Amino acid sequence: MGAEEGEVICHRPAAGTIPATSPRPPVSMSQAEIKSVPSTPGSPTAPFLPHIRSGSFADIGPRRFMEDEHVRMDDLSSCLGSPFCFPKPSAFYGVFDGHGGSEAAAYMRKNVVRLFFEDVNFPRSTEVNNLFLSEVETSLREAFLLADQSLAKESGISSSSGTTVLTAFVLGRLLVVANAGDCRAVLSRRGEAIDMSQDHRPIYPSERRRVEEMGGYIDDGYLNGILSVTRALGDWDMKTPRGSPSPLISEPELRQILLTEDDEFLIMGCDGIWDVMSSQHAVRVVRRGLRKHDDPDQCARDLIKEALRLGTYDNLTVIVVCLTSFDQREAPSPSTRKMRWWSLSSESLCSLKNLLDSSSSSSSR
Repeated sequence: MGAEEGEVICHRPAAGTIPATSPRPPVSMSQAEIKSVPSTPGSPTAPFLPHIRSGSFADIGPRRFMEDEHVRMDDLSSCLGSPFCFPKPSAFYGVFDGHGGSEAAAYMRKNVVRLFFEDVNFPRSTEVNNLFLSEVETSLREAFLLADQSLAKESGISSSSGTTVLTAFVLGRLLVVANAGDCRAVLSRRGEAIDMSQDHRPIYPSERRRVEEMGGYIDDGYLNGILSVTRALGDWDMKTPRGSPSPLISEPELRQILLTEDDEFLIMGCDGIWDVMSSQHAVRVVRRGLRKHDDPDQCARDLIKEALRLGTYDNLTVIVVCLTSFDQREAPSPSTRKMRWWSLSSESLCSLKNLLDSSSSSSSR
């Protein structure tokens, strides 16, 4: 199954489970850092703005049915138009990993604009500051909750159908990731993997503790002996009546970071990727591809090919969001010349010395 199936794409117009192994945790911004972040290209106080382009690929893998969906919007202003306004650049990406059927994930993809922008009155501003960040976070939490409730109301969606949700916004220099489930977002900073989300699985102590406090239990690594994740949208046959506390929740975990010129790309992938490789392994695969051909679509294919080689057993979806150009970062200097060096054996050195001595004796006569 190719990338053209199961995704919504809105490109920028032409213009000129292995645990994560991140060496560093994501860097959350302080109030001072976010107080005023310029987002106007060319501003003398904004030396870096990401140059956004993306690629993706999806594959059914060894499964009988495809339950993944994904969304790419490289330019929100062009995709959504008036009356929305955003910092520049602005982009949105989502990965929806369905289970119990494809209905919940497909619903999220088809209704992504309404759920994440229209129904929650997404903040409209061209400036990134503390107030804007707070409003974005509030909007995202509300979007996850309302989407979950919408799945409960849809008569065409089975109560046993659910989906994990991973979203990423790029707003000027601000990267905001929201996650509910076991998809993962990984930022590459000069080749170092930085996890921008945490997998919500029953094996992690914080999730296990929350589940047990809500009256749930973990059996052989599964929530209530059934589900391999502790956060998801849908799955209303496992949730208590709306408004009541439940072991399975739709509340996302949010992480944000201010992007710098060291930030190269973001990988977003479903658990079929992370079941068989670490975050750092994935960064190495994508970075090697970008150095070679600078094509994010091909990098997404390469990552899925690597997961299949390593024996993944799930559907596979990958989005690669480039934040800079490897052509510009890695281009060698035109004046650089390649030098070739040879080494001589001791026998060769001795023969050369004898030859030079003989030549010197002849010329002195």
